[in-house]
Amino acid sequence: MFTFRSALRMAEIVIEPVPLPALHASHAGTWVRDANGSTRESSKGEAIMAAADTPVLLLNAPLVATRLGYPDLSGLDLLELYAFVHPARFCVPTPKGLADALSLEQPTSDDAVPLLLQKAAGALLQTCEKQDWAERDGAWSTLQSLVRLRWPWAQVLAPHIARPEQAEKWLFSKLPEWEETPERPQPASVVLSESEVEGQLEYLTGAGAERREGQRSYAKAASKVFAPRRERGQPHVLLAQAGTGIGKTLGYLAPASLWASASQGTVWVSTFTKNLQRQLRGEARRAWPERRADGTRPVVVRKGRENYLCLLNLEDALQGGFGGRPAIMAQLVARWAAYSQDGDMVGGDLPGWLGTLFRKRAIASLTDQRGECVYAGCPHYRKCFIERAARASAQADLVIANHALVMVNAARGRDHAQRPTRIVFDEGHHVHQAADSTFAAALTGAEAIELRRWILGPERKSKGRRRGLAARLADVASYDEAGGAAVEAAVAAAQALVSDGWLQRLHDNEPYGPIENLLAAVRALTYARDESANGLSGQEAGYGIETEVADLPGKLIQLAQEAMGALTEIRAPLVKLGVRLEAIVEDAPDWLDAQGRARIEGARNSLAWRIDLLAAWESMLNRLGGPADPEFVDWFAVDRSDAREFDVGIHRRWLDPMKPFARIVLEPSHGVMLTSATLTDRSPDGADWDSAVQASGAPHIEVQPQLSAANSPFDYANRAEVLIVTDIKRGDLPALAGAYARLIEAAGGGVLGLFTAIRRLRIVHGRIADRLARAGLPLFAQHVDPIDTGTLVDIFRDDPKASLLGTDALRDGVDVAGDSLRCVVMEAVPWPKPSILHRARRAANGGSSYDDRMIRARLAQAFGRLIRSKDDAGHFVVLSSAFPSRLLSAFPDGTPVIRLPLEEALQRVASGVSGLDQPLPAKDNLQS
Repeated sequence: MFTFRSALRMAEIVIEPVPLPALHASHAGTWVRDANGSTRESSKGEAIMAAADTPVLLLNAPLVATRLGYPDLSGLDLLELYAFVHPARFCVPTPKGLADALSLEQPTSDDAVPLLLQKAAGALLQTCEKQDWAERDGAWSTLQSLVRLRWPWAQVLAPHIARPEQAEKWLFSKLPEWEETPERPQPASVVLSESEVEGQLEYLTGAGAERREGQRSYAKAASKVFAPRRERGQPHVLLAQAGTGIGKTLGYLAPASLWASASQGTVWVSTFTKNLQRQLRGEARRAWPERRADGTRPVVVRKGRENYLCLLNLEDALQGGFGGRPAIMAQLVARWAAYSQDGDMVGGDLPGWLGTLFRKRAIASLTDQRGECVYAGCPHYRKCFIERAARASAQADLVIANHALVMVNAARGRDHAQRPTRIVFDEGHHVHQAADSTFAAALTGAEAIELRRWILGPERKSKGRRRGLAARLADVASYDEAGGAAVEAAVAAAQALVSDGWLQRLHDNEPYGPIENLLAAVRALTYARDESANGLSGQEAGYGIETEVADLPGKLIQLAQEAMGALTEIRAPLVKLGVRLEAIVEDAPDWLDAQGRARIEGARNSLAWRIDLLAAWESMLNRLGGPADPEFVDWFAVDRSDAREFDVGIHRRWLDPMKPFARIVLEPSHGVMLTSATLTDRSPDGADWDSAVQASGAPHIEVQPQLSAANSPFDYANRAEVLIVTDIKRGDLPALAGAYARLIEAAGGGVLGLFTAIRRLRIVHGRIADRLARAGLPLFAQHVDPIDTGTLVDIFRDDPKASLLGTDALRDGVDVAGDSLRCVVMEAVPWPKPSILHRARRAANGGSSYDDRMIRARLAQAFGRLIRSKDDAGHFVVLSSAFPSRLLSAFPDGTPVIRLPLEEALQRVASGVSGLDQPLPAKDNLQS
């Protein structure tokens, strides 16, 4: 076995390639390098045979398998080795990214990648032999487990990791414990002066920083939401539009940090994207130290429970709950957990690509997805990442969260004292979307089966740590007879819920139980009324289908009443159980210690959540056959993906979701700020504040928001152009693919392509990826490459020659400044999907003007990806011959908008034309 022990004795260590064969596949071709140093281009078949004969070095095996068209490909994946050697460290999962992470020379061409893989393996193995290897602790013990699991790297690693002189501690014994802290007192009443805010802003921006008047006025406006509230239920509400480049983050952090320091209170900043959370964490270091003198953190990032590693789930996985590849992943996650800053598995310091190397579901199963936490009943409760974050946020000056968590915490937070009262909603244009999701209700097969599992626990041969209600509250049931009877009644009643195999039974017309009977009737009626896909049934087209709740057959109404009765039978004992738990807490027995009390409080919170869910379902079913409630929109749906049916159900949304938002989030608060670069509609008549005020929810609590606007300082007239290509016919996919390829070639990469349909994205990618790769222009795509969206953006940002295709998730929240993003291409006008929900809201909000506001917002958000700093420049291209002029106001004032054929657009993109620096086309082609 190859080792570096002799090399370590040398004065200067030289990294030698590991003598193992290496394989690299891209859209440009496939290359294999022999163990002894000969690289050759090969066919896909030859590469597959080479990988089957002997373990080969690979980088991102799922991606290589996709490129080769061989899903069973396996080998020695350098990403797995990197995750073992450097847990909780960032690495872009590309040859260039790996080279940068290991300080190796970047490969200049595809045929140089196999040699890089051999050198990278050598560098990582050599790290394991260094005395100063920072992540040595725990490596030997983990490796022994991985040897037993037959991890391909285990035998290669074994000679390079020395057995420690003392036994290594188990992960669960070396994680630090959180400590109880006293409740923070009520914040003091503080009034911030404008001079104080200006001084703090100058401090945060730094000496010698450019003085931006827009940022100064923005910061002073933001300070108003921190003033003492005058009346109960009447918070200070500020709507602040801040153009890109204003510096809004420091603009609101200046008054927020002043107020937090003076009042000893907590400010919550809520975002919609994980990218902005990461940015905020960095910016906040200007205002707060990493730790206070007592070791606590003044700035804490909070996410939903489903984002954090559950230590009890991990323990179960490490002790046999997982098998095969997921078991290997669990060992790598355990390595990461020992070095993680906060245990955040989604957008934190766990590499986003780790889950795709194994199975995303395996990663998800290590989190608390089903709300089954036993709180103080867990042996790892004192070390729990989730509990640590919750307690840290109670003592923090700044909590960085997301819209959904803020709303859920306000609606059903366990601790009323921790509910936010001063909130800044950054990316405020997404608050409506987050509220729409948070306050929605859906009685679907997937939701019903999750409730069944929460009550009953594991059934038949199912594996995992799932514990039913009876197991979680066994001691309470044995102590309290009435509580035990309530648990038994709930378990018996839950048998009526959907169970495993329900979709197949619906397909075979053999539903079992009242809920499945109802879902079968819903499915049948939805298909009967389907008119989608130009006359084709949704089943044939492969798309999800829906129908409104109207003129329902009597049989379906009868089934709904039977299902409602079954749900009531479940809810009633849960309510009784909640009452009994409350009684136990109030009249505590001798055996109920502080941890037991905390566990019961957690159980009460979880019960209340399920009781509310059941009540919402009953309300939906009670409405069937009766008059419509004007505040809600109800519909039936069959959800499908790639011609595969995956859920059936009844859905309810608020017609205006800002109504519950106003009551639950705004009304209890003291100050709330909604800020964004696209808060108002850029209508042809100017900024539309009326629609922004209505969308804020403030009118529902009779509050008149304060308004603030700061325009972007960027020179759009000379740094950007909007090109509307007029000769690509709608529906002509070969022409669309050709246009994308030629635009990417003209730009030399650096193109973000945005699609309104996944199907068209896949077709375009399939037609052009090989062609571009042969020109040295790598192309990546959502819904094609087996890589999570965050990692795709990291890859795109890291390589100026790369281009990225995607859908809605890339239209907003992607911050790629500099040369890596030089051109944004939209394949069509982003018309809203003509759903039942959209139709109802359109009718209630001005008809076509509502559509136009939505489209202009999407265009503005997409255009915002292009210019992220004063030095950025580029083109925004729309491949639509019928782009309505009324939508052009979506773009910043002064931005040249040019209608032209593709050939002229290619010339402008290739020459790097930016606005008025270059001659413009004839005047009749120019619109501004």
